[in-house]
Amino acid sequence: MDNNNIIVAMNGVATETFGNRSGELIGQEVLQLHPEKSQDKVSFLLEQSTCPMESPPPMTMMINIPERVLLVKVAKMCGNDGLMGTCMVFYDLTDLTITQSQEEEQPDEERSGRLYKLPVYKNKQILLVDLRQVNAFKAEGHYSTLYTKDDNLLCNLSLSDLERRLDLTKFVRVHRSYLVNLTSAMAFEKVDEQYQLTIESKDQIRIPISRNNLAKVKHLLGLA
Repeated sequence: MDNNNIIVAMNGVATETFGNRSGELIGQEVLQLHPEKSQDKVSFLLEQSTCPMESPPPMTMMINIPERVLLVKVAKMCGNDGLMGTCMVFYDLTDLTITQSQEEEQPDEERSGRLYKLPVYKNKQILLVDLRQVNAFKAEGHYSTLYTKDDNLLCNLSLSDLERRLDLTKFVRVHRSYLVNLTSAMAFEKVDEQYQLTIESKDQIRIPISRNNLAKVKHLLGLA
């Protein structure tokens, strides 16, 4: 992309990914290739990229032509005259993270790329975490923190993205900042007028339960 984030060239893999539309993309501004809800995230990634690249955490997002789970990294490109533009590198993880059988069971209007694995970034590696190992998510702006029994990991999807693409019979919104797998709950208690869940995790974190979600959580835990 040039300094205005206009696409000026694509390699063979990018051409394959976008199929018949690839010829139309040259000359387009890259943000227009993403759903509106993802544009702020992509813009943030472009603004934070450096030259030379310092291996920042990659972004994971869904591009809407067609819907795919893409792991995206960008780097500013410098030449003799200074900044020349931006290189965007992406890896298509759709087949590794989305279960097709679940997709086929959903009505057309509800198909949004149901996830069964999550790409996370740790020690400059991309790990695919099975959702059965995930006990909770905490909102962190454009990102979220993923809690397993033994680790806390950076997830490049926001809580709203996760809520839209996870099985909500297994992951429950207990607070505006938390999604919880209730099977990992170890304790339910009230501390200073605030109800909390303790989940099985590296630090056995306590998660607040909002008033709006309290009745639902009690019912699901058999406490109603």
